[in-house]
Amino acid sequence: MVRPNLDSPTAFINREESWLNFNWRVLEEAQDPLNPLLERVKFLAISASNLDEFFEVRVGGLLQQLEDGYNATTPDGLTMVEERELLNRLTHEFVDEQYACWNQQLRPKLAEQGIRVRNIDELDDDLLAYVDEYCERELDPLLTPVTVDPAHPFPRVINKALCVALLLRRRRRSSLTYTGVVTVPRALPRLVRLPSQGTIDFIFLADLVTHHAARMYHGYDIVSSSAFRVTRNSNLYLQEEESRNLLESVRAELHNRRKGDAVRMEIESNADPEIIERLRTVFELDRWQVFPVDGPVNLSRLFNVYEQAARPQLKFRPFAPRELRLTAKSQDLFEELRRHDIILHHPYDSYDAVVSFIQSAAQDERVLSIKQTLYRTSEHSLIVPSLMEAAATKEVTAVVELKARFDEDSNIRWARDLEDAGVQVFHGLVGLKTHCKLSLLVRRDPDGVARSYAHLGTGNYNATTARIYTDLSLLTADPEITSAVHDVFSFLTAYAEHPHYGPLLVAPLDLAEKCMALIEREADHAREGRPARIIAKMNSLLDKDMVQALYRASQAGVEIDLLVRGICSLRPGIRGLSDRIQVRSIVGRFLEHSRIYHFENGGQPEVYLGSADWMPRNLHERVEVLFPLKNARLRDRVRHEILAAYLADNVKSRFLQKDGRYLRSWQAPRGRSRKPPTGRAAFSSQDFLIALAEGKATPDAIPPAVHKRAARVLIGKG
Repeated sequence: MVRPNLDSPTAFINREESWLNFNWRVLEEAQDPLNPLLERVKFLAISASNLDEFFEVRVGGLLQQLEDGYNATTPDGLTMVEERELLNRLTHEFVDEQYACWNQQLRPKLAEQGIRVRNIDELDDDLLAYVDEYCERELDPLLTPVTVDPAHPFPRVINKALCVALLLRRRRRSSLTYTGVVTVPRALPRLVRLPSQGTIDFIFLADLVTHHAARMYHGYDIVSSSAFRVTRNSNLYLQEEESRNLLESVRAELHNRRKGDAVRMEIESNADPEIIERLRTVFELDRWQVFPVDGPVNLSRLFNVYEQAARPQLKFRPFAPRELRLTAKSQDLFEELRRHDIILHHPYDSYDAVVSFIQSAAQDERVLSIKQTLYRTSEHSLIVPSLMEAAATKEVTAVVELKARFDEDSNIRWARDLEDAGVQVFHGLVGLKTHCKLSLLVRRDPDGVARSYAHLGTGNYNATTARIYTDLSLLTADPEITSAVHDVFSFLTAYAEHPHYGPLLVAPLDLAEKCMALIEREADHAREGRPARIIAKMNSLLDKDMVQALYRASQAGVEIDLLVRGICSLRPGIRGLSDRIQVRSIVGRFLEHSRIYHFENGGQPEVYLGSADWMPRNLHERVEVLFPLKNARLRDRVRHEILAAYLADNVKSRFLQKDGRYLRSWQAPRGRSRKPPTGRAAFSSQDFLIALAEGKATPDAIPPAVHKRAARVLIGKG
């Protein structure tokens, strides 16, 4: 049999289509009646927020390249022009489905539960009086009505600002129409709570602006009006080599981002065609970039419904994460770490232990120095103030990534506050984002020995997202690992390259090369008849070399399970190429963010955790770290508890088909599907891991994994 060509376009799935398929899976959660109603509203809002970023970054970048004259071919064989046409079709289909979900499913269901989103024409006299009073008191002072004419140019509409456009006619000269524009103020909530008895009622702020428009435009008749919103290209275009001050360069570019080229306009579907055409011309948009929507412009504002509706029975049941407990022999965390490494699985294990690790270091007189990377952190971070406090008595170094997309503003503020407190602040390396998650401290212990302690993670130092993202943390005093972490910090602050960083894998230095070698080693084991298996969990799989290495391993006989939440360009199930590869995506209550790489290694398994996905940017354009679990007990927990649970999931898992579609385990590619599992037959990995953290389940309760080939068995159990 002739083996398929590893370079054939048919061996790869289009990146942008794969991302949109991921957002479809988020939207499916909004459509799923088994999810609590307000959680479904939240998923719909998340899908809208995701789509915003897709247009700001991916579509914006594509259109910029086309404007600059590029029309390269993607690995799946599409030119950029063809890719643009693909996105035209797929994004419009997706938006139509979003609004169908809102209008036909969620809004009626909310009304049944006494949560109503009202229109102006539905309000009685009392509520209209309330609305008028609200507009005069809260809204009117913040509004600046503009009429476009030779003396008043079209106002600059910033990125994602909600606006109302109006067609106006002067009462004294009725033959001419003018364009009016009012920006909906960001200082007010997008959903205004209305007074009500027994129900929770809202009205969109844009509707109030439209209602109030007649009072702002005295002397005009309002012919028609419509809310609209423009999304702009939000990529940063920095010339770092020529920049004398990266912080100031990022600040300047952030200002430019707010006024980048328009890439999309959302507008109410009942808008007057003349308004649409005038706006389209002003923003220099092609017709496909205009999205008429049957409902509120900007569905991401439905987050407000979720947050303001106090109906706990319509949300996921809250749970308390498991707190770290020290053994009776240890007086503090440092003594515990001298005895053994600790692994934490967030959000099931509390993130407080990581915060405490840094806070206690700041306050401990025995700690001599602290080094910390910061990529994204919360607005009310406890970690940053701890570093500032520590700087008064210790050597404190922070590597703050200023180019963490959409967190640049907050990172600039933190960087300046840290510098003012005496922290040595660095911004990483020219041309490379600092994405690794590392904390290192040196402590003179009671025995007089100065030891290093480290935290290495798969997720950001953000206690807020740690409650909703799944991530893994390693706390360790292992001399080999802490010494390597020290070398990574030297690389970040001085560009000092060491001969090796073992046992760590560090991008862009050796991570890609060593991951390729680990995959090839599994292929060698398979050829020699030794146990060979790869289980890799990541956010995205896009790197062509990695995909081809996995194809070769599959051809050699390696059984491969990939847990890829988002983009996956690998096409599984192709005979002779990828028929030993299975790809799952789990989308559920928590955002799957952890990266885990398991290699069976002929019966001597190795497990790596870290910050890196298998994408070109992670492997070659960022500083990333993968770290091994050297302790067999910790490896077993990851293999038999965490990975095993994910592989057994038959509720939130979707399986990637070779045609690029994702189907649940009970959905047949063609023909009649089975019924979804219910009761004891249904197994949700996230629900199980919650129960495990609460002490209501044990790893023995994990059922056999969901596989399409019965010969494949649960990891380590067969």
